[in-house]
This record gives sequence, C-alpha cells and structure tokens, in this order.
Amino acid sequence: MADSIDSKADDTSNPVAATLFNIRTWWRTEVIGTVDQQAVIEKRREDALLSERYLFMTAMSGGIAILGLLLSSPAVVIGAMLLSPLMGPIIGLGFALAIGDYNWLRKSARSLAWGTAMAVFLCALVVFLSPIQTVTPEIAARTRPNLFDLLVAFFSALAGAYAMIRGREGTIVGVAIATALMPPLAVVGFGLATLNWTVFSGALLLYVTNLLTIALTAWGMVRLYGFRSTLTERQSQFQNFVVIAVFIALAVPLALSLRQIGWEYSAQRVVKSELQDAFDAKSRVSQVDINFAARPITIDATVLTPELRLDAEEQVKQALSRRLDRDIQLVLTQYQVGTSATAAERAQIAAARAKEEAAAQRRAEDLANRLALVAGVKDADVTIDRLRRRAVVRAKVLDGASLTAYRTLEERIAATEPDWVIEVIPPLRPLPPIAFERKQSEEEDGSTMRTTAAGTRDLQTLVWAAERTGMPVVVSGPRELVDIVRRDLEAEGVSATDGTITQNGIVVSPRWNDLD
Repeated sequence: MADSIDSKADDTSNPVAATLFNIRTWWRTEVIGTVDQQAVIEKRREDALLSERYLFMTAMSGGIAILGLLLSSPAVVIGAMLLSPLMGPIIGLGFALAIGDYNWLRKSARSLAWGTAMAVFLCALVVFLSPIQTVTPEIAARTRPNLFDLLVAFFSALAGAYAMIRGREGTIVGVAIATALMPPLAVVGFGLATLNWTVFSGALLLYVTNLLTIALTAWGMVRLYGFRSTLTERQSQFQNFVVIAVFIALAVPLALSLRQIGWEYSAQRVVKSELQDAFDAKSRVSQVDINFAARPITIDATVLTPELRLDAEEQVKQALSRRLDRDIQLVLTQYQVGTSATAAERAQIAAARAKEEAAAQRRAEDLANRLALVAGVKDADVTIDRLRRRAVVRAKVLDGASLTAYRTLEERIAATEPDWVIEVIPPLRPLPPIAFERKQSEEEDGSTMRTTAAGTRDLQTLVWAAERTGMPVVVSGPRELVDIVRRDLEAEGVSATDGTITQNGIVVSPRWNDLD
C-alpha cells in the first residue's frame, strides 16, 4: 500500500501528470458525477420508440421539406426541420452502441427505418403529383456529401448529444439534427419519383453519411460522459457480437464518404497550389470553382496577375491531370492588375463585388421572369427596384382567377424571396362576400356577431386587394355588420363608404367604388 501511494506521489510530482490527474478527477466528480445516467437512459429509451406521432410528424416534415426544396425556399425547409422528430432514434443508436444494449439498438433502428421510409415515400408522392419536377439549386446542393455537410452533422450531433445527456433537449437541438438529415431525405424521395438515379444515390449517400456521423458522434459523447454497459442488463456474447457487427457495417459507407471527402479536400489544395505556381509571387488566385461530379472534372478559376500568361491554362491543366490522375477541363480567366503590394487585393475586392453584382442581377432577372409568368405579362412590365429590394407587377385578368388566387400567387413568390418586398397588383375582380356568425358572449344571455373563419380570410383578402389597388370600397348589408367591416377596413387604412343597408342577414357584400 505504501509503495502504491509513493508511486502516485511520484506520478503527480510531474507537473504534466499532475495536471492530467487533476483534470481526470475534476471530470469524474464535477461532470460525470452530476449526471443521473440511469434517468438519462430511460428518457432516451422513450424517445427512440416507434409511435404514431413519430411517424406522422416525420412524414409531415418530409412533405414540407420537399415543397421547400421544389420552391427553392430556405424558410419553408427550416419549417420542416422544426417538425422533424428524427433526433430521438438517431441519438438512441449512439447510446445503444455505447452501452452495448442490443434491444435498444434494434428498436432505434426500427423507428429510424420506418420514419425514413414514411418520409421518402410521401416526398416521392408529392413530387410525382407536382407539376414542378426540375432539379432546383436547393436539390442539387444535397446530392453528394462534402466536408461542410460532414461538419454540420458533426456539430449538430455534439449539440444534440450534450443537450440530451445534460437534460436540456428541446426544439433547437432537434432542428440542428434535422438540418443534416431531413433535406437529403426529401431529395431521396425526389430522385425516386423522377427516376433520377444520380440524385437518388447521391442524396441517399449524403443522408447515410450524416446519419452515421451523428450516431457515432453521439456514441463518442456518451462514452466520454462515462456511460458503460454496467448500467444495463448483462448482454450475451451473441448480442455483443451483433452490436459490433452492426457498428462495423455502418462504418463502411461512412469510411467511403470520408475517403472521397478527404480526396476532394486534398484536390482543392493541389488546384490552388498549381494555379499559384503558374504565376509570379505578386499574383493572387481570386476564385476557384470545382465540380467533382462532372466527367471530366471541371474547374473554373480566376487569377489576378501583373503579367498575363497565354500558356498558363494548358500548363496548369496538364499538371493537374498528372497530379490528380483525372481528366480535367479547366477554364482559366486572367485579369491584369498593377504591380503594387495592394493592387491584387484591390482587384480581388473589385472582382468579388462584380461577381456579387452579377449574381444579384441574375436573381433580379429570375424574380422578374417568375412575376411576369404568374401575372400574365412580359418581363419588361415588372418593376424591379434592386436598391430597395422591391418588385411590383400589375397582373392581367386570368381566366377563373379570383382575388384570393392573385394573393396566393404573391405569397408563393414572396416566400422564395424573404429579403424582397413583392407586390402583385390584381385586376379589379369582384370582392368576396364576408360571412358572419353569432357567438355567445361572456355576458349572460348575450351574443355578438363575428366573422366566420372563411369570412376572416375574405376580409383579409379584401384589405390586401384595396391596399394593392388603392381603390375605395363600398360596403352593403345589415347596419351592424357594415359598421364592423368599415371599422376594420379603416383601421387598415382602407377607404370605405356605406352602400345599400338591409334589415336582416349575416353577410356583408363589398364592391369597388366606381369613382367615375
């Protein structure tokens, strides 16, 4: 015993060893010791169970995600993440692997498989029935894993596992997990519906890669916090073998993805190195865009240099083909700049601004094209104010289109451009009647008239149309109801006057005021 104490004393006499010993002691007592591990495990078991609510919310989240991807609307995609309950079974996989619980692992995998299938097939059904089946930029961005996707999954898993271990889970960490999983899962459904193997396989690989990254990161966090198999029933040798086999099988696609990601990262460094070596030290590589999915690999690069080199493109192309052992298609753009120390920096900033300006111009042109399409006019008839980010178009009369239809079209365009003010000025179509119903008030035997749910929506449409057109409104109907509608309209700044006043009824009939 004395020898043991002397040995520990000798170990801790070393400053580094003493520091490590103190850190381990602090971690065991102040961190691991404050976690009720049995309570955490029981809570995580409940979250991993297959339930009606889990399946329904996963399917609904997938449906909203695919609509957001088809519309290229990040806001809608974020809305899908708020619903997604995928965090429970995936973090459950990490816990089950860490403590060697085969039954928990099986239940988590079962819940995840059913949720995945529900989301994929619902997304495929939505795409199959949708008139929009084009690969949007939001969809294309989720067809192959890259380093940043992996980092998103990794940090999401760290946040989710920590919150669950410390008992502080909530909507935010659920959104973090769904960020890495739900959009790729929706794209898998898109690829299935359109029979696009490239999209399907790429998105599936991204989904599996992110899923495994989250599960294995959660496993590491759980082990770091001291969870061990002694907290569960003793597992048989067969069950332990199955857990290890599943762990290895799941790691194979992740290893393949990591290998490809590592190669692409290395290739990017090689491309920048060869471009820089082809020019003098005062030159600067301003932009490099690489499409690794293309065959041959396409590279679009911009270099700011004091001296133009006509042979640089061919020289860099041959060097890259040799070093990467791939067929390369290179487009090299050279801009001649001054020889001063800051000339390249100024030129780089100018080039970045020019690129940003060109992107903004393309976005504005695309917005004008979409607004012209829904309004039934030419692109030139759309007013675009890029400085104030405002777009206005006066729509033509479309067969069968009501004011509600024009308002819906405006809302759909606005959802894809959250930074812009979108205004579709509708033609003077008939205004919708506003229905009321009698509601019992809190006073004894008292009642009051209020708009129905449909009447409230019609009144909102009326306000929207009056604001867009600037036209006053005439309101006809029972005096009590006319007064209610006029008060609501005037509160929104809409000019309204009395029309025909009736004695009975529960409907108000508004119309445009013919100033002529």
